[in-house]
Amino acid sequence: MILQLHSYWAYLTLALLIFALLNAVTGLIRNKDYKEKDLRISLFVLIFAHIQMLIGLAYYFTSPAYKHLKEIGMSAGMKDAHLRLLTIEHPIMMLLAILLITLGFSKQKKRETAKRKFKTIAIYYGVALVLILSRIPWDQWFD
Repeated sequence: MILQLHSYWAYLTLALLIFALLNAVTGLIRNKDYKEKDLRISLFVLIFAHIQMLIGLAYYFTSPAYKHLKEIGMSAGMKDAHLRLLTIEHPIMMLLAILLITLGFSKQKKRETAKRKFKTIAIYYGVALVLILSRIPWDQWFD
C-alpha cells in the first residue's frame, strides 16, 4: 500500500516538477514578469516533494530491500547493484533533489528581479530533476 502511494505520488511530483521547470525556462526566455502563479507553481512542487519524501521514508524502513540489507550487512549489500540502488543510491539522490528544490524555492524568494527568480528556479529544479531521473528504479516503476 505504501509503495503504491509512493509510486503514484511520484508521478504527480515529477509532473509538477517538469511543469515548474518549463514555466521557469519559459519565463526566463520570454522575459515575463514573475507573478503570484509562478510562486505558487514552485511552492506546489516544494510541498509535493516533501510529502513524497515522507511517504518514501515510511516505505524505506518497512521495505523488503531494507530488511534484506539489514540481514546481509552493508558490505554484501554494496556488491548487489539492485539492492544498492534501492537502499542507498535512490534515497540519497532523492534527498539531495528535495534539498535542491527547497534551496531553489528559498533562494528565488530573495531574488529581486523576475529574470533572476526564474533563473534560480530553472537551475535548482533542473538539477533536481536530473538527480531524480538518474536514480528512479525504472524496472519497478513500469511493472
